[in-house]
Amino acid sequence: MKELDLLKKDWKKNANSFAQISEVEIYNMIHRKSSSIVKWILIISILEISFWTFSNIFINTDDVLQKINHPEIVFALEFLTYFNYVVVLIFVWIFYKNYRTISTTVATKLLMSAILKTRKTVQYYVWYNLGMILITTILSIFAAFVYNPDMAFLKEKIAGNGKAMFVTVTILIVVILGFLGIFWCFYRLLYGTLLRRLYANYQELKKIDF
Repeated sequence: MKELDLLKKDWKKNANSFAQISEVEIYNMIHRKSSSIVKWILIISILEISFWTFSNIFINTDDVLQKINHPEIVFALEFLTYFNYVVVLIFVWIFYKNYRTISTTVATKLLMSAILKTRKTVQYYVWYNLGMILITTILSIFAAFVYNPDMAFLKEKIAGNGKAMFVTVTILIVVILGFLGIFWCFYRLLYGTLLRRLYANYQELKKIDF
């Protein structure tokens, strides 16, 4: 009986040890998964800005801007373009810093804090992009419709025609909302999926009691 009691005590000690090892392993796994997710956020943001950069190179908009013949509109569009590049690069730099923080941290609370900070940063990034897309689309359509000489025939056709004006405005609103909706789905599919996985890791970390 004494030997059995000793065996039970030893088994309990080993069980506690196994529990601690298991928690450490879970933490390491969550750590690796979180680091991988943030790395993908960084990669996708770099690919995104690269895509828009190459698109602007291959799509020639100079002819359209020259036809507008309104320097203030051209300046506003160019300013928004350069401003957007600066802001997006700042976000990319923040994503890189978040990736480095999550990759190197060893404390649970610091990792949880870094995860929450990364989620907020990505959410701000998505909302900023959607807002910029909306502003740029509205300004581009306005400039193309009002100041582009090629649209003169259309403006003359709908001028003084309330029904035609209503239909035209409705179509433009639908186009803008549809364009915005496509990008919202794109961001939700990519960044939304990664953020849900990142938040799931945060919830798992809350269950670990070191």
